[in-house]
Amino acid sequence: MQGKLFIISGCSGVGKGTLLKMFLEKNPDIKLSISATTRKPRNNEIDGINYFFTSKEDFEEAIKNNEFLEYAQFSENFYGTKRNFVEKTLNNGNDLILEIEVQGAKQVKEKMPDAVTIFIMPPNVQTLEIRLRGRHTEDEETIQKRLNEAKREIEAGSKFDYKVINDELEIALSNLQKIIDTERNKNVNR
Repeated sequence: MQGKLFIISGCSGVGKGTLLKMFLEKNPDIKLSISATTRKPRNNEIDGINYFFTSKEDFEEAIKNNEFLEYAQFSENFYGTKRNFVEKTLNNGNDLILEIEVQGAKQVKEKMPDAVTIFIMPPNVQTLEIRLRGRHTEDEETIQKRLNEAKREIEAGSKFDYKVINDELEIALSNLQKIIDTERNKNVNR
């Protein structure tokens, strides 16, 4: 049986990573796709675990060779999902989660209409700004860019199949679990 593809997206700083980490600990049978990126690793990030860190030149070569299912440029860096990895995982019957930006989610949904899209929403923009500042990873200019982008992404999130508000982590986790369980059961009952 073909695996099910889940696309999780949301604004930078909304807590996607934390939410997904908790979800995957409870659901070890679901795989998480690893994106390629040209951005520099943050202090706690490891190549091949958090991302595949690559040069801009290598990334652009992979684009020319049509190796990405989706890719996007954000804050002068590229992010992308290798087509081969996704297809192989699904064909092996494994469910897969892509944690990608809104632009990438749209690209994948166009190519794979059976994919389930889930947008993680902040409770409000003020909370999002507090979270971004609390990470201490970006300068003021980058924070302002991310906040402006977040407003556009929240608007685009209205086109997703599902929305989960990440205000209280345990409630958001429960809602995400219900959505994925429902969709996986649809796959089984076909």
